[in-house]
Amino acid sequence: MAVVVALALFVSGCATGGTGARDEGPARADAAGGSAASSSLAPTPSPSATPVPDPKEAVRLVKADPAVSAQVKRELKPCVSDQYPIDVSYGDLTGGPADDIVVNVLSCGDAVGVASYVYREQSGAYHNVFKTEEPPVYAEIDRGLLVVTKQVYAKDDALSNPSSEYVVSYLWTSGRFVRKYSTRTDYGNLGGGGASATPDG
Repeated sequence: MAVVVALALFVSGCATGGTGARDEGPARADAAGGSAASSSLAPTPSPSATPVPDPKEAVRLVKADPAVSAQVKRELKPCVSDQYPIDVSYGDLTGGPADDIVVNVLSCGDAVGVASYVYREQSGAYHNVFKTEEPPVYAEIDRGLLVVTKQVYAKDDALSNPSSEYVVSYLWTSGRFVRKYSTRTDYGNLGGGGASATPDG
């Protein structure tokens, strides 16, 4: 009888076992599975929903781009494991057949913007239509405009306290980005009123 009870408890314990790693949800799909892997910079077909930024594809774009400086390519390495120090975003900046890609290359230690690039789909491949490699810099899409932020440091400024900041908005016109609006903020003016905005056309 004791053997029967022990056997029943053993079977019951096995039936209530967990599902292991599946409890944490499905694994992410392979990023390379939905993107072009060749160096021809061929674009991924654009789905109806906004695509999820693919850092690996952005790294391939930058490394294969002849307009990118050798220094940026040399320093574009994974910070941890296979995680590259880049920010990627998609959006309509140029009115092209596919979403444009904005890539910001950052430093590993403090995530300071090292360089910013915009890629536009043309004739089945992505081409560089904008670049700035003067750190610290960061580019983003804001209501159809390319907005580039640059911070300026004096000799003794800490990384968290730049002396001033420039924000320049660009509009795609006649096949190129044209500077449309700019704002400068002087952080050295503790009394306020240090910001000035200037339309550029």
